[in-house]
Amino acid sequence: MIVERLFKSREEMIAAVREDCLTALQQAIEERGEATFLLSGGSSPEPVYKSLSEVDIDWSSVYVGLVDERWVDFNHDKSNEAFIARTLLQNKAASANLIGMKNSAETAAEGLADCESAYQQLAQPFDVTILGMGPDGHTASFFPHAHGLEAALNPESKKLCAAIIAKQSEVTGTATERMTLTLNGLLQSRHLMLLITGEEKLKVFREAQAGNDVAAVPVRAVIQQEQVPLIVYWAP
Repeated sequence: MIVERLFKSREEMIAAVREDCLTALQQAIEERGEATFLLSGGSSPEPVYKSLSEVDIDWSSVYVGLVDERWVDFNHDKSNEAFIARTLLQNKAASANLIGMKNSAETAAEGLADCESAYQQLAQPFDVTILGMGPDGHTASFFPHAHGLEAALNPESKKLCAAIIAKQSEVTGTATERMTLTLNGLLQSRHLMLLITGEEKLKVFREAQAGNDVAAVPVRAVIQQEQVPLIVYWAP
């Protein structure tokens, strides 16, 4: 089931996402003594994280994980772990517990077992999972026709994490290794949120709703599943 929340401005969308996250995290802390918060990188959620960092809740009881990560060190400018540390784990949220995906293994495939073990330690179902979407129809690190995509989207898999090699550019001939939550991992969420902005991405989203080629437009796996409600937030 898809719940669409369409806003007139990005400021309104950011405020709504912030409040929905806050409500879910606070409820989890009150009911279970802790909350799990799984986050994506990117420009769309960045102001949400910065705003949440000013909220006065028991952040020491919040366990923050990643939806996906490039297989790069923390000091790399493309590290999602570092991005989350800069944007959320500051101010009042500095005491939150951040669990990264990148470990000491040379490749994502070699680091998969340790990453899986770390994420299996997080309380499930996750309380809030925030996703973004690229203009190519990817979400998390589910990139079109990526190596490892089929395993990551396998509906029978019980794994939370998968290693992915995304085709970065045919021009450069380079590929980017990544770690990502699997489709199963994403669906272990009480609140699964997809944040998109702009008319171009709204068009991609509508096309993803209508088509059925998941390998070409992997966000379809999340949009078309019927296990967990997907809350879609959009602003121009």
